[in-house]
Amino acid sequence: MNISSLRHTGWALVFIASAAAAQQLPATYPANGQNANQQQADKSACMSWAQTNAPTQAVPPPQTGPAVGGGQRVAGAARGAAAGAVIGGVANDDAGHGAGVGATAGVVAGGMRAREQRRQQNAASAATQNQNGANLGQAYSACMKGKGYTVG
Repeated sequence: MNISSLRHTGWALVFIASAAAAQQLPATYPANGQNANQQQADKSACMSWAQTNAPTQAVPPPQTGPAVGGGQRVAGAARGAAAGAVIGGVANDDAGHGAGVGATAGVVAGGMRAREQRRQQNAASAATQNQNGANLGQAYSACMKGKGYTVG
């Protein structure tokens, strides 16, 4: 297993863990002697209310797989080729060789930009998912407090 595969596996585990954490609700304790049936009914009602009323944002799916670079590699190759042609022409009168070397370096740099952009998108997605979970927990807590429970 190479480093890239390990990195993708790590990101997948982070998203699974954050999804599980986002679904955990705060513990509630009956403060007014509610029986088990009443507790279950109240929890169900509050969960339904919280899902309907908590503010949420759409969470884009995590980006996995190889970074193909939505144009970053091609743009990097073009910039690298142009710079390489100039440098190669000035340094050793071989603009063609310089353009080839520059294009190769540009493709690598473009791929790096694509991977960084994907990491940033995944981090933003995780942050949105965590915020949605926090909003759900707050709405659920407010409802349960209103029904006479201690939330801890």
